[in-house]
Amino acid sequence: MVILTLNCGSSSAKYQVFDWENKDVLASGVVERVTQTGGSISHKAKGKPEYVKEQECPDHTVAVQLIIKTLTDPEAGVISDMSVIGAVGHRVLHGGDKFTKSVIVTPEVLETFREVQDLGPLHNPANIMGIEAAQKVLPDVPHCAVMDTAWHQTMPDSSFMYAVPYEWYEKYSARRYGFHGTSFLYTAKRASVLLHKKPQDTDVIIAHIGNGASMCCVKNGVCFDTSMGITPLEGLVMGTRSGDADPALAFYIMRKTGMSVQEIDTALNKKSGLLGLTGKYADRRDVIAARDAGDPRADLAFRVETYRLRKYIGSYIAAMGKMPDALVFTAGVGEFSWPVREEVAKGLEHLGIRLDPEKNRMACTRNAETCISTDDSPVKIFVIPTDEELVMTEDAYALMKGTYDVHTNFTYTFQSPDYVNKARAEGLKRDLEKNPKLASILAKP
Repeated sequence: MVILTLNCGSSSAKYQVFDWENKDVLASGVVERVTQTGGSISHKAKGKPEYVKEQECPDHTVAVQLIIKTLTDPEAGVISDMSVIGAVGHRVLHGGDKFTKSVIVTPEVLETFREVQDLGPLHNPANIMGIEAAQKVLPDVPHCAVMDTAWHQTMPDSSFMYAVPYEWYEKYSARRYGFHGTSFLYTAKRASVLLHKKPQDTDVIIAHIGNGASMCCVKNGVCFDTSMGITPLEGLVMGTRSGDADPALAFYIMRKTGMSVQEIDTALNKKSGLLGLTGKYADRRDVIAARDAGDPRADLAFRVETYRLRKYIGSYIAAMGKMPDALVFTAGVGEFSWPVREEVAKGLEHLGIRLDPEKNRMACTRNAETCISTDDSPVKIFVIPTDEELVMTEDAYALMKGTYDVHTNFTYTFQSPDYVNKARAEGLKRDLEKNPKLASILAKP
């Protein structure tokens, strides 16, 4: 049996195929430019060369049909026919406060997603279209929704409420929701394993740093607070998002420039962050290269981003009321950018967070969990490559089997000290051949 996971955006459809019996990824890929001209699929199957095909995809139904056709293709494919697919897991950005865990998709569930889509206007409509498209192509298997917001539903009201007129919460569901939930779930559970603790006894601060970035305060194994808010705009400085800013800033700029609400929304979400500060770069690699070449605005952007991260870590230690067991870096930047991690950790030594510069520079791999703190650091610093697709896969399988429950009552396969990601294990062998010293910083369960 295989589990198919889909992550449908407004103009793309990402997918992964997981062999449940052998616990291995068979294939992954993405259909790009859905609803636009110049559509194509990029497909990577285990043991086969990358397959790329151009095809127009006027809607998500055609995109999902293209994925299925590719998966069953005699040469590029990895499954014989559709009957081996046991369930489909769908990423859904926003579930509002209606869901505390993943669910099997029903007409009522889809209607709830429609009701809250104003909270996620850029993502939820595309998520819904992807689900409906997949249901048409695969009508005889259960479809499961995995919400980014579900993990954060354990936050107390003192963490999620805004100090605005209470009726805004009552009438319009205005509150903090948080995102990147599947990533935080995976990395929190893996941190417990590396710390040799039960999840309910684990206190960690997790920095998910990619183009989008957020932080999570995990107290006693559950989310206590998070940096993103009612939308993904709040919190950390990101590639193109501003993160925290005075709400009156938008009104001020609108009065000065005559910009519309939509123009301000676009500016804060797509033209701010690192791109806004540098005027050129949203990618951290470009920012760091420009900074090293003497670009003062790139240097400013780097310092603003890392300062914001450091400030959130300090605030979460205060909110936690005790020293965390570990600080965790994850996602693309968190996993690969040693300069960002180094700068974030500067000045945190008095809080028990002591980074080892040499270990930090070696920890640039997606194939292993590493420990980059000094040997005498009271707080461990881990780099844990995230695996959101595996969370989606396991949720979908358990929902299909009727064994699933909220994460505090459910045990994932990756919570075992013996868990091995086969693809990453193979990749690690190659990494160790290139850099044998990497073995010295591997975090061992």
